[in-house]
Amino acid sequence: MKDEVALLATVTLLGVLLQAYFSLQVISARRAFRVSPPLTTGPPEFERVYRAQCRGPVRPGLLVRTSPLLSGLCALRAAKSPLSAVHRLAPLYTSARALWLLVALAALGLLAHFLPASLRAAFLGWLGTLLPRA
Repeated sequence: MKDEVALLATVTLLGVLLQAYFSLQVISARRAFRVSPPLTTGPPEFERVYRAQCRGPVRPGLLVRTSPLLSGLCALRAAKSPLSAVHRLAPLYTSARALWLLVALAALGLLAHFLPASLRAAFLGWLGTLLPRA
């Protein structure tokens, strides 16, 4: 049972990393073709990247996914905000850092699970020296 859960966690982690890759591709395409975040249309090259991200193999659940209307309303509110773009994007960057930290911790936990016992002890000892307060 424990191994089945670990395999499911591995597949989930790989799916999250694939979705992150597609999202980064869309972000770089938005910057390259100067397409504002609420818009989903633009040059054909951007639309190709955007469609690839929307049709990716990983489909988030209903609780994770937001509606286009809600996304548009949030973007309109942010556009009318007197704050600069750096201040408006600060919460986004903070949550992205937290998510990458969680992905890294999940990857370390799965690595410790799948290592043989002798290597696992050495790996956990190395982590103990790296993170003495944890």
